[in-house]
Amino acid sequence: MSDQYTARDPNGIYFLTFTIVDWVDIFTRQSYKGIIIIDSLKYCQTAKGLKLFAFCLMTNHIHLIASSSGNYQLFEIIRDFKKYTNRAIIKEIEDGDESRKKWLLNKFEFAGRYLKRIENYKVWQDGYHAVELNSIHFTYQKLNYIHQNPVRAGIVSEPEHYIYSSASNYTNMGGVLDVELLDIY
Repeated sequence: MSDQYTARDPNGIYFLTFTIVDWVDIFTRQSYKGIIIIDSLKYCQTAKGLKLFAFCLMTNHIHLIASSSGNYQLFEIIRDFKKYTNRAIIKEIEDGDESRKKWLLNKFEFAGRYLKRIENYKVWQDGYHAVELNSIHFTYQKLNYIHQNPVRAGIVSEPEHYIYSSASNYTNMGGVLDVELLDIY
């Protein structure tokens, strides 16, 4: 894996993207979105020191603006998050009411078949595409990009109406996750 897009500065704030293999639309059910992803991010915040400034969960990827508070390095938090959610998503596919069960398991098994580090299934693409936010302008650009994602996808007409995004936090409406607001406005 290239280290071009890795979090190098332990005190830096990063724009991150995690993508499902082959851009499979997995986050279409509440059990994957809320129970697995949102709860896992909450756990990373409380137990691992993830500082979350913004997020948006789409059907096949997630964007974050995040850093680490020092308990763990950011790459360790991401590694653990992806490893846990990989297992949890597979378990939910196997045990839940998933109409695409056979297809999804086949897809994720094929994605990990030739990788020695993968036991059975690979849900996430390698890497996390970390880009350090080193100016107010660039930070604002990425924050706006994250929050406009569901609008561009035609899911909602206003960013703050999308539940699985921090846009509502930035409009004082609260949200499904607590975030530390960036003071860039």
